[in-house]
Amino acid sequence: MAAADSHDPVHLFVERMALTFAEVGFPRMAARVLFTVMSADDPLTAAEIGERLGVSAAAVSGAVRYLTQFGTLIREPVPRSRRDRYRMPDNPWYEATITKTALYKTFIDVAEDGVAALNGPETPAGERVAEMRDFFIFVQEEIDSLGERWRLRRAANGHVRPGE
Repeated sequence: MAAADSHDPVHLFVERMALTFAEVGFPRMAARVLFTVMSADDPLTAAEIGERLGVSAAAVSGAVRYLTQFGTLIREPVPRSRRDRYRMPDNPWYEATITKTALYKTFIDVAEDGVAALNGPETPAGERVAEMRDFFIFVQEEIDSLGERWRLRRAANGHVRPGE
């Protein structure tokens, strides 16, 4: 399991980006896996990811499970094999950020229940929770227009692939 040369620009990109994501709370191994797959031209198996990172395929397992849950990696079976390979979806940042609005709906619903449990927004605690709820309502409303603006910019920058 020899990791890429520490002076290799791709390896440096992967490690630097992973560290940057880890600094804001993203799991470090998941970030390393994500940017290893992102920097590959073709899908990679867990063993290939592990080889590039200098870790075992087992160490990669939890990270790919985490990333597939959030839609930032897609698992595809390798034909005539029991192994899978992993690739990034088309437009992963949009998929991971904008299409996950159900999370905001959940925050809003739970906060609404919290406001009621705290005897309404007239109490100091109820007001804080109501403001949080209102913020998530605002975010949910803004995400739709943000998604449309991103689709336009993405097309203008030539990132749209045939068939999209």
